[in-house]
Amino acid sequence: MSALLILFLCLALGILARRFATLPDGIVPGINWWVLNIALPALVLALVPHVTIDVNLWFPVVGMYVTFFGAWALFATLGRLFAWSPQRIGCLTLVCGLGNTSFIGYPMMEALHGKPGLSIAVIADQLGCFPMLAAGGIVVASMYSGRGASAASIVRRVLTFPAFVCLVIGVTVGLLGGWPAMVEKVLLQIGQTLTPLALFSVGLQFRLHLRRGQVGALSAGLAWKLLLAPLLVLGIGVAAGVGGLTLTVGVLQAAMAPMISAAILADRYDLEPQLANTVLGAGILLSLATIPIGNLFLPAA
Repeated sequence: MSALLILFLCLALGILARRFATLPDGIVPGINWWVLNIALPALVLALVPHVTIDVNLWFPVVGMYVTFFGAWALFATLGRLFAWSPQRIGCLTLVCGLGNTSFIGYPMMEALHGKPGLSIAVIADQLGCFPMLAAGGIVVASMYSGRGASAASIVRRVLTFPAFVCLVIGVTVGLLGGWPAMVEKVLLQIGQTLTPLALFSVGLQFRLHLRRGQVGALSAGLAWKLLLAPLLVLGIGVAAGVGGLTLTVGVLQAAMAPMISAAILADRYDLEPQLANTVLGAGILLSLATIPIGNLFLPAA
């Protein structure tokens, strides 16, 4: 409960700071730079060597792919039915196909299931959600905005992302026996800055701007991201015989709020950025309730 309280508190502090404080220029990019390039890689390096190789670890990774491609298929179909613009289809595919599996997923999983849950969450994020952002996200953004993206640029983006590089290093270190105790302690201390700073950054960017014409798209997007996608992933896991903590974390990561980076990508490619920010803000707010509630119905270990 104390860990969940930290989530709410840091998010609230970010919202209050944006509303009432005089903030320095560039504070959000600065915080996000630290989180993505220092805290997240350090946490990956510390946790991945402890991940036990389990044949069922395919499940949380595949869950991320199912969430993304399912969103793409759903919103492309709805777009044809309701005559949505390509920009709206691309926006919803990005924001509701990619979950906030790191900034919110990591602290949520640690709060609910400790370090073992967090270790599985890292695998889901780094092998599932991030490649979908770096590759699938760029492809979708390029297609629905009318721009192009070369295969070389997509591959380069994946292979040079600091957390992905650290994932490869972490797997290698784990196979060699792990870090010395002092090194691991330092990495964990740096990695522990991720939760408060990431949630504070989310609070600073929190927006809710709803227009009447966006209600249907907003409802469809959140219904997929917070309910339908995790139910589909749960069904796949149960049918495949996956159970315990691996099943729980895989489903909950599929149910995470929309990804902040996906909303930034939608804005960069001019894919209905106002809708993207609305879905992002509403999804984050709702997920703080739906994730703990959903967790009650899933196996704990």
